Amino acid sequence: MKQLMFEDDQQFWFETLRLFGHAAYGGSDFGEVLAAASTVTPGDYDSWHDAYRALADRLYTEAADAGPVTARDLLLRASTYYFSSEFFLHGDPADPRIAAAYDRSVECFRRAEVAEPVEIPYEGTVLRGYFYRAPGAGPKPLLIMHNGFDGSAEECHFMGAAAGAAHGYHVLTFDGPGQPSAVRREKLVFRPDWEHVVTPVVDFALTLDGVDPARLALLGVSLGGMLAPRAAAFEPRLAAVVAVDGVYDAGAAVTGLLPWPRAEIVRRARADHDEEFDALLAAGREASPTLRWACDHGRYVLGAATDREFIAKYLEYTLEDGVAERIACPVLVCEAADDLFFGGDRETEPRRLYAHLTAPKTLLTFTAEEGADAHCHVGAQRLAAGRIYDWLDRTL
Repeated sequence: MKQLMFEDDQQFWFETLRLFGHAAYGGSDFGEVLAAASTVTPGDYDSWHDAYRALADRLYTEAADAGPVTARDLLLRASTYYFSSEFFLHGDPADPRIAAAYDRSVECFRRAEVAEPVEIPYEGTVLRGYFYRAPGAGPKPLLIMHNGFDGSAEECHFMGAAAGAAHGYHVLTFDGPGQPSAVRREKLVFRPDWEHVVTPVVDFALTLDGVDPARLALLGVSLGGMLAPRAAAFEPRLAAVVAVDGVYDAGAAVTGLLPWPRAEIVRRARADHDEEFDALLAAGREASPTLRWACDHGRYVLGAATDREFIAKYLEYTLEDGVAERIACPVLVCEAADDLFFGGDRETEPRRLYAHLTAPKTLLTFTAEEGADAHCHVGAQRLAAGRIYDWLDRTL
């Protein structure tokens, strides 16, 4: 789709479209996002923070005197805007605006009471998330859902969790290591062996009343489109897995921009010193708003001290070496026709994943004509949720 704002900054436009899309399930209102975005200076992270922090504060204040239904709606939208306000600040993890906005975002979401907060035991601590119970008696299928490189368990509400009950599904969302509550509260950074995250979540899910243990599905969003299939390769209790969107090699988002073969990039990224690589990354940050943001955020969530160390760690997020082929349950691989991160002229990551699968598999492409061609279909969340749940119905 044509960029309607921030024509020279794809990253700011994508995050604006992401906010527009959350309106489908009450996470934003189009006009107030448009008004806030219109005050943002392109490429200026402080300007972005100030615009959405002010919007969130205004809704938060209004909710205090509103009726219960109106207050819930205001708080849900405020939660989205608080989270978005600190989105670009992670180049300095000590920035106090990060915790201030994130804590208020979670407070607003929980006060809206749209789901039951849960704590999932995990390696001596807990993973935080939410349980959505479908109406009616009898065991129901359960969709376990997590976000990706930069999204939260709260955001999952607008990207499929809120739709679950109407489709007859319980939904369990959670933040794993590297994701917002885990990295902010417990200092847990990402890990590529995601099965060690999902297995305790499945253990917890099976203790929930009314869950059909034969109908457990797992859905991962964005980088979760690699993490969820990775977990499914080693977790036999899953009856289906959904990748929104599919990712075979997350590092391809970076290696495709560099002038060396992948093995050479790995070697140089892991080296003690590589001034040429460092200079190339510095120039790339100046030229690409997406690389600038990805390196800042990546250092934060992968526990890296430098951009090059972030690249080295990120290259471990792959389904190569036979991992994709190990998956035994049915797989839905979603694909965005114009993916900012995993598309382009090369073979797309969803299609690479699909080609390596030996389990029953479906490829579902979302297009510009549908308004759904952006990464994870952020502009068409009702369309995406409906198609995904219909696939789950047929599969489970």
